[in-house]
Amino acid sequence: MRYLIIAILFMLIPPLAAQERVKPANAKGGKTFGDPWAEVPDLFKKIKIPAWPVPTDLAKWQKDRVQVRATLLKCLGDLPARPDPHKVVTLAKEDKGDYVYERFEFFNGVDQTVTGVLLVPKGVKKPAPAIILAHGHSGSTDVLMVNEKNGQCAGPTLARKGYVVAAIDSYFCGQRVGKGPAGQRETKPPSEEHSLFKYHLLMGRCLWGMMIRDQQCLIDYLETRSEVNAKQIGISGMSMGCTTSWWTAALDERIASTVGVACFTRYTELIAHGNLRSHGMYYFVPGVLAHFDTEAIHALIAPRPHLELSGDEDQGAPTDGVITLEKKLGAVYRLYGKESNFKSIVYDKTGHEYLPEMRTEMVRWFEKTLPH
Repeated sequence: MRYLIIAILFMLIPPLAAQERVKPANAKGGKTFGDPWAEVPDLFKKIKIPAWPVPTDLAKWQKDRVQVRATLLKCLGDLPARPDPHKVVTLAKEDKGDYVYERFEFFNGVDQTVTGVLLVPKGVKKPAPAIILAHGHSGSTDVLMVNEKNGQCAGPTLARKGYVVAAIDSYFCGQRVGKGPAGQRETKPPSEEHSLFKYHLLMGRCLWGMMIRDQQCLIDYLETRSEVNAKQIGISGMSMGCTTSWWTAALDERIASTVGVACFTRYTELIAHGNLRSHGMYYFVPGVLAHFDTEAIHALIAPRPHLELSGDEDQGAPTDGVITLEKKLGAVYRLYGKESNFKSIVYDKTGHEYLPEMRTEMVRWFEKTLPH
């Protein structure tokens, strides 16, 4: 009952400047939420989640955030050193009119070859901002960079606006399907994902840590490209790509601006609504919730620009959790005097989907925060 009361009180509080509520023109919708904890067995209602104190002193937080990041890295496990980015191999180039499409690959130094795509605008006379696009669960670079009929395919749009755009296939996705511990015997989801999860636990690390590490390898590569302004690298994605975006930005200061779509998730509310099933196995990191909820992870992005776009009926990101994150992160950004660098928009009657309005907001955010 106390959680319900808290949620209701949050709903009654007028939105902060960082919060917006939008009624989209067309949305498929999802499922409305019931009361938190209502259907959760009593024993699970008694779990004790550490209350992360919202920072009130900037100097103290500047020291504390170092420990928060160290804790996250410890939870991810023993991640090997990243490989030399100069060993990335360009496989092919194709003229697309406004930009050049490049396919590349690199060995991640551990267990797989990572396949990727780079879009380089033509006529770049000085290093340009770069944007990493991260695909969702069972997605691929093609979804993001080739198939423009897909709503998530923002690569060509951004390239035409003068951004260098990069994307890689994640573990168990795209051209990396069938590259796990069982090879081609596991190509039907989620078998390969589960085997990779188990394998990396056996090796003293977690799959999610390796997936974020691959994104950092991509950042390393972008820093070697003469067309890229390494001080202006953004990241965005939907669903798994959203979570990839804010985790990568939290762990790597080289990300200058972040846009997440449809996974602004807080673990407490995810459990309270019985929705752990709404996320793939890859997503779960041993021990995180023993230390703090996701507001502490998001707080590591501050004061860098950070936009989150959510549907109010998305089961993977309960709205009461979104409201809590808005309030706590809004306070962190105010501590820096950078309130305008954080923004959260919730779309009415919207499920786990990437609306045209969201895509427009994403592009607008990067044009504002990563100007040419």
